[in-house]
Amino acid sequence: RNFVNQYIMLLSRHRLRFLSFLLLFASSFLMINALVCPPDQIQALIQFKNEFESDGCNRSDYLNGVQCDNTTGAVTKLQLPSGCFTGVLKPNSSLFGFHQLRYLNLSHNNFTSSSLPSEFSNLNRLEVLSLASSSFTGQVPSSFSNLIFLTHLNLSHNELSGSFPLVKNLTKLSFLDLSDNQFSGTIPSDLLATMPFLSHLNLKQNHLTGLLEVPNSSSSSRLIYLSLGLNQFEGNILKPISKLINLEYLELSSLNISYPIDLSIFSSLKALLILDISKNRLLPASLSSESQIPRSLESLVLKSCDIIEFPNILKTLQNLQHIAISDNRIKGKVPEWLWKLPRINIVNLVNNSFTGFEGDPSEVLLNSTVQLLDCAYNSMTGPFPIPPLNTVYLSAWNNSFTGNIPLQICNRSSLLVLDLSYNNFTGPIPQCLSKIKIVNLRKNSLEGSIPDTFYKGASTQTLDLGFNRLTGKLPRS
Repeated sequence: RNFVNQYIMLLSRHRLRFLSFLLLFASSFLMINALVCPPDQIQALIQFKNEFESDGCNRSDYLNGVQCDNTTGAVTKLQLPSGCFTGVLKPNSSLFGFHQLRYLNLSHNNFTSSSLPSEFSNLNRLEVLSLASSSFTGQVPSSFSNLIFLTHLNLSHNELSGSFPLVKNLTKLSFLDLSDNQFSGTIPSDLLATMPFLSHLNLKQNHLTGLLEVPNSSSSSRLIYLSLGLNQFEGNILKPISKLINLEYLELSSLNISYPIDLSIFSSLKALLILDISKNRLLPASLSSESQIPRSLESLVLKSCDIIEFPNILKTLQNLQHIAISDNRIKGKVPEWLWKLPRINIVNLVNNSFTGFEGDPSEVLLNSTVQLLDCAYNSMTGPFPIPPLNTVYLSAWNNSFTGNIPLQICNRSSLLVLDLSYNNFTGPIPQCLSKIKIVNLRKNSLEGSIPDTFYKGASTQTLDLGFNRLTGKLPRS
């Protein structure tokens, strides 16, 4: 039932078409570069490919990710296609003979529980190294600290373990992602002090403890992206973070804190755009409209925070585009003022105890800028409100709405997903619903025949009408 990615793709379709053109052009360019590589370099590349099962990509796909130096002919870039290789990366691999590599991306391949060979240090001209989602295990060799020209290091989504990798010498790093591994112990106390260019730090989902020490000159820190959630940090992690005044993205879900967090601790982060503090207890007073929180926020994620009253702090966030307060215990009606926030676009109210919407059902949502609304798994009753004009995704399954499905849905030409299943809707199915790609009306009390529009020329790709009082045959898939 989660179609957020589909929604985002829809909003970006024109941009993606343009990017597809650029990628097509780039692929052709890279292939030309690979073809002008000297024969000995092509042979070495094929030798590396032959060390693995490579049914996932042919020679052409493989060489599309290669660039060679125009002067020396040496391979300077190698980007494996996703799913290209399966097998063990051995210490004597021919890969480690490409001493002129500056860019190496082996991500999203299957190196079948390989340890990271210390021979990566042979590639001491690397500026970009990405090994994400590639089934590497064990500890990161200390020799990685010899890769002093690295600006981008991504080891995320593997099964790497041991203490925090030795990255002290990597003073040029601007991007460091160690998320979704099994690293333990503390973060080096001089991490930020020794990396003046670091702008992106992702340590999410490890077993790290302690705190993140911030230098006194934190105002000059370039860190704009910080993700520390799903570790074993304690409350003392928060105060240092509040000094990182250039942060734009902050993710702190599931911290190991024994007391409620006061959101006002982030009031100094005037540039903050995205805050995710899900699965933590919050101080109720810090959710009031008088609380101090960065007014710059565009996205606020408060999932599973044990909230029992609607957070009036949202009133003050006039730039807010995305709010997620799912999996809480909020009762009563959703306030009418929420839909008047001028830029609100995505609203997730799933799995609370809401009983409905404040205001006139025919007007309350009508002029809202919301495009994705999910209020599933609540206790909402009464007639279903007329949806916003530009709705793309609308889900209200598992409530107790009654009455007819609003005919005004027929005028929502951008609507892709409609899920009103497990409610108490009555009356006929509007014929216009056949224009929507995904329709779920399961388990209501709908009556009459299935509209003819679903049988011929319908845009609907997924349709569920089970457990109603309908007549006629279901359309063929």
